[in-house]
Amino acid sequence: MTLQLGMVTIDCEDPHKLAAFWCEALGVEIADDYGEYVMLTSRTEGGVRLAMQRVPEPRTGKNRVHVDFGTDDREGEVARLVGLGATALADHEMPGLNWTVLADPEGNEFCVGSHHE
Repeated sequence: MTLQLGMVTIDCEDPHKLAAFWCEALGVEIADDYGEYVMLTSRTEGGVRLAMQRVPEPRTGKNRVHVDFGTDDREGEVARLVGLGATALADHEMPGLNWTVLADPEGNEFCVGSHHE
């Protein structure tokens, strides 16, 4: 198969402001800035990139697609992301996995999870 996931794009009101949040959150930099469309660098060669795209309407309702991140220190990462401007929305648990649903500064939801015994 030749199809590969290359980038996830977040619709937003202010691509530069949201890119600044995600650069800090992920430890990456802006790779390309086209004004209305901002792409971030990937953490790994050939890895999935994140981009922000200006749209005229605000987000309404729940995201139909969201990004999930993993970490060994979920509570620490959630606290760090909240300190950067994210909002913690809910904690969930199922056998072997805990995760927190957060919203970025424009309200786009994403999750931070960790495995447990």
